[in-house]
Amino acid sequence: MSRRVFARAAVALGVAAVLGGLVACGQDKPAFRGVDITGADYAQGFELSDQNGQVRTLKDFAGKAVVVFFGYTQCPDVCPTALQEMVQAKQLLGADADKLQGVFITVDPERDTPELLKAYMANFGPDFVGLHPTASQLPKVTKDYKIYFKKVEGKTPTSYTMDHSAGSFTFDPQGRVRLYNRHASGAEALAADVKILLSGK
Repeated sequence: MSRRVFARAAVALGVAAVLGGLVACGQDKPAFRGVDITGADYAQGFELSDQNGQVRTLKDFAGKAVVVFFGYTQCPDVCPTALQEMVQAKQLLGADADKLQGVFITVDPERDTPELLKAYMANFGPDFVGLHPTASQLPKVTKDYKIYFKKVEGKTPTSYTMDHSAGSFTFDPQGRVRLYNRHASGAEALAADVKILLSGK
């Protein structure tokens, strides 16, 4: 075999090896329904007071898949739909239902008092957590999660609405952000992704 032919054969084998490695890596990658953002340098957690006045962090939910959603209690459709999907996903998980933790962070702390958050979260389940950032904490936590929100004035000072991002973030049982879930993706998709995360992938 000439040197030129040998060199070409070596290159071909090298390319095949690389492609084979890429295929192997692709096969090992979990087939998530949500957007895989594993390794993201944003959405790194939170340290906020809940509806009972207790400061909560991701560490409080170690061993669970945590779904974080930003909204407000007077949201007419998007927020209750997202939270209801979490309820349905828990039902689909059966025996692992308690391993899915729903966390709601209000973007309207002015109206969403801890008392109101407590009553609102009770509509979805006793284990759902509502977080109440202070006026100074809200810009920081929304920036960390790349969440958009804007107050839209109403006819009266208290009848305003809040425009806000509608997706949610899912963390694995080790507290690492793994998925961005688009709004209205469905409870089945969320439950399927949570099952993958609970399996250790």
